[in-house]
Amino acid sequence: MNLSGIVPPVITPLHPDGALDLDSLDRLLEHLIEAGVSGLFLLGSSGQVAYLTDAQRDHVIARAARTVNGRLPLVVGTVDFTAHRIIEQARRAADLGAEGVVVTAPLYALNDTGEIPRHFELIATAVPVPVLAYDVPVRVGVKLSPDLLLDLAAEGWIKAVKDSSGDDVSFRRLVARNEELGHPLDLLTGHEIMCDGMALLGADGAVPGLANVDPAGYVRLWQAAQACDWQAARAEQQRLERLFRIVTVPAGRSGDSGGIGAFKSAMALLGIIASPAMPEPLRGLDAAETRAVGQILAEVGLQ
Repeated sequence: MNLSGIVPPVITPLHPDGALDLDSLDRLLEHLIEAGVSGLFLLGSSGQVAYLTDAQRDHVIARAARTVNGRLPLVVGTVDFTAHRIIEQARRAADLGAEGVVVTAPLYALNDTGEIPRHFELIATAVPVPVLAYDVPVRVGVKLSPDLLLDLAAEGWIKAVKDSSGDDVSFRRLVARNEELGHPLDLLTGHEIMCDGMALLGADGAVPGLANVDPAGYVRLWQAAQACDWQAARAEQQRLERLFRIVTVPAGRSGDSGGIGAFKSAMALLGIIASPAMPEPLRGLDAAETRAVGQILAEVGLQ
């Protein structure tokens, strides 16, 4: 499995009572596929995986696999504390239709730099689908270094990296070293407003949460970058940066509440999902904030 281009981290729609809204999930997946994205990433941070029960996760995977029906690569986040728990999540995900699983360093558990490679080895040798490393130190507390990631690739334990570290210098070094070694890893950035720059330096793709709102914009950006039309890529990125300002509308919110809450409000206004409902105890946007999001959508040409 190779991953490149725009691979949105799919939002998990909910009803106002907190139940999964699988009909809205179907509409969202079709919206993304019709826009021309290259793959789909379920149950990441944008999918609010930390707030879902195991049963809810399974329902999301099964429904998405049925709806996508092999049209695009489908990878699934298997966030959990340690390798053995992740293995259980990953095996269930594969059984339900995941073509790859996205794995972080251990959560909560305190492992040293010698134990983290063993963590990935245990998972990779126990699950039937490829493993993608998710570098997200803000949630895990550990940065996966370029040397570590390339060592994992050399052993065959990971096939790709989703970089959400915010460390652009490290990512640049990872891209360069990956090329020197023959490109063993597909490298994807999670940077919503730096996709043009990451494409220029050699990233294989992007995993922007904002692509749930405007997937066509990100597809246009990436296509322009692949054609080396950097003026067009930059112009599209600047428009998307203006759209990304929706995340600044809900002030004083938690990291889990504000950004995803703004995405969901925008998606509900656009009719992509039925409700902007957030999982408890997260708060959704109020009426004034929703109006402000709508104004930004109109300013960038989304109605």
